[in-house]
Amino acid sequence: MSDLAFASATELAAAIQRRDISAVELLKLYLARVDEYNGALNAIVVDIRDQALEDAAAADKALADGKASGPLHGVPMTFKESYNLTGTPTTWGNPDWKENIADEDAEAVKRLKEAGAIVFGKTNVPISLADFQSYNEVYGTTNNPYNHKRIPGGSSGGSAAALAAGLTGLEAGSDIGGSIRNPAHFCGIFGHKPTHNLLWMRGHSPPGDIRSSSDISVIGPMARSASDLDTALRQMAGPDPIRARGFKLDLPELPAGGLKGLRVAVWSDDEQCPVDQEVRARVEAVAQACQSSGADVNFDARPEFSAADTHEVYQNLLQATMAARMPDENYESLKRYVDQLDPEDQSEAAKVFRAQLSSFKTWKFYDERRNHLRWQWHQFFNDYDLLLSPIMPTAAFEHDQRQFAERTIRVNNEERPYFDQVFWAGLTGVSYLPSTVIPTGLNGQGLPIGIQIIGPEYGDLITIGAARALEAEGFRFEPPPAYL
Repeated sequence: MSDLAFASATELAAAIQRRDISAVELLKLYLARVDEYNGALNAIVVDIRDQALEDAAAADKALADGKASGPLHGVPMTFKESYNLTGTPTTWGNPDWKENIADEDAEAVKRLKEAGAIVFGKTNVPISLADFQSYNEVYGTTNNPYNHKRIPGGSSGGSAAALAAGLTGLEAGSDIGGSIRNPAHFCGIFGHKPTHNLLWMRGHSPPGDIRSSSDISVIGPMARSASDLDTALRQMAGPDPIRARGFKLDLPELPAGGLKGLRVAVWSDDEQCPVDQEVRARVEAVAQACQSSGADVNFDARPEFSAADTHEVYQNLLQATMAARMPDENYESLKRYVDQLDPEDQSEAAKVFRAQLSSFKTWKFYDERRNHLRWQWHQFFNDYDLLLSPIMPTAAFEHDQRQFAERTIRVNNEERPYFDQVFWAGLTGVSYLPSTVIPTGLNGQGLPIGIQIIGPEYGDLITIGAARALEAEGFRFEPPPAYL
């Protein structure tokens, strides 16, 4: 039955429809795997199996009565811990929020339940969703299923680990600095960062703030197949009730010819954030696959801005947004610290601290620069359909829970600053672009490597469509051997 555990959500839903397995039986299969494997992995940290078993039984009865509820009917799934799920804590890994019990499902949870999904738990995160690793004082550390000594990514690390280990059928994460995409890369699955505001984020926010949409931040699907991203995105996407008065969802899709005839640009490395040679090689391998399928591939095309420029804009807007999540006492402490900084101190750390305390005038200055970037991307995507790039510089690295300032990563045998890694995520995040991560197989150490497929704003189904085409060419999920 392990083959079924690693099937796509699309395949699982079809098996239920054919009566090959019932929703209750399928849920019990996953729960048995959770009981066997999750103790060491620590991916699923909130368990509501009793309610889920009732929901699965109801799904089986509905199917018997000819009343299947949608394309995910009976498929067991979990959500990132930062989503509100009725009756469960939403802590964001923060011990101060351990008693924050949701009294209503997040909008995304509601929509996927309406599509038939059976929600049985929530998955681990770093504190405040602010790390490439997933550990916190509330739930502990999540490990990578391909090597427990290594990270699964963050902040949707529990989501990716649970999917890769065959503990759940589908997942939903969130992304402001690669938090869907880097775990997808590190755990060898598919993940999609949508166009900003394409998916309503109601119910994915700190306590007391359930309706707002944070700058740069998005929610999105994670899965073992690109077809699942397509299904989940269509269910989750759409305007909130205010926008719905005048807006209707109508996303363009990949042409029927698939990759043939597409204009594909490739940005495989950059001195702003160098990547390991094996990562660059995977980007170029995907480019060659596109070319072999009839795409017109250009390795030199770039938008009309510098890497340094977009990264500066991203860092300033990101830091201000992340600081807005801080508890008041932490924010006040930061203000006192910044007041004491030497005005001549232009170190990277000092720049980050000042950006966290940006005035509205400063924030608006970088927001205007961001809008210039968006238009430059718009012009670029008049000439190209897709851009291929890395999402992280390396495969999964070993757990490192020292203070941020003490951490580094090794890229091509050279030490680099830890947070340099955010560059490739910020390239698209700051400009609101959609980006789909696909797996490209395991490296010599048995660790996955993914790359991202970038498209124009609202080109989400195009990047996912390209991922489906490449999945058919062999860029697919490979289960971790220890979990087969």
